[in-house]
Amino acid sequence: MVRSKPSPVNGNKHDSSLQQYNDTDGHFSLVRNFRLADLVTIMNGVCGSFSIFSSAQYLLTNDDDYLLWALALPLAGLMFDFMDGKVARWRKSSSMLGQELDSLADLVSFGVAPAVVAFAVGLRTYLDTVCLTGFICCGLARLARFNATVAIIPKDAAGKSRYFEGLPIPSSLGLVAILSYWVRRGWVEGKQGIPGGLITLWGTPGGRGDIHPVSVIFGLWAAAMVSKTLRVPKL
Repeated sequence: MVRSKPSPVNGNKHDSSLQQYNDTDGHFSLVRNFRLADLVTIMNGVCGSFSIFSSAQYLLTNDDDYLLWALALPLAGLMFDFMDGKVARWRKSSSMLGQELDSLADLVSFGVAPAVVAFAVGLRTYLDTVCLTGFICCGLARLARFNATVAIIPKDAAGKSRYFEGLPIPSSLGLVAILSYWVRRGWVEGKQGIPGGLITLWGTPGGRGDIHPVSVIFGLWAAAMVSKTLRVPKL
């Protein structure tokens, strides 16, 4: 969840209620610019990072515990994602630094981490990774579009945007839930295999033309994130 941003003044200036970045020569000037909400946001990124490393550990050890952690940690990231906005409102302190941190942490926890988990589960062919890379890049583009257009999206009486343009990137937890179900059923590489099997679009089996049809789900999800016409009401 990206923190709500005030509307710009004259189209190109940030609202004065946002704390500007205080750029000084101090060695730890960055740390001094952090607000409590920013530290909560960083915990979102921590969860996503540990999910990625847990997926890597699974690939090295084939220990299912690492895979379960990789699947659970993005959900923990979502909890921190919800909390940072509440903390910012409670402390009445929002910063430009925090807004950028929020988008970057979301990309790690809800973009990169789910794609790496999918790779660990078994979507490992060349075309599978093309779909997963497209998913990450569309998530990146979707977050950038939100930051650029949030000021012009219609607001409700409380000043919050009425809808999301395209699926918000935390919706990728739906994909994580699907992967979790597969893991519970043993539908992973090296066990019962990925649902839908493997097909070869061109060339010989085992080459770059191989793809798991289910990887297309990530491609469709990516398209929904960058859609202009898909409007998801805010709860």
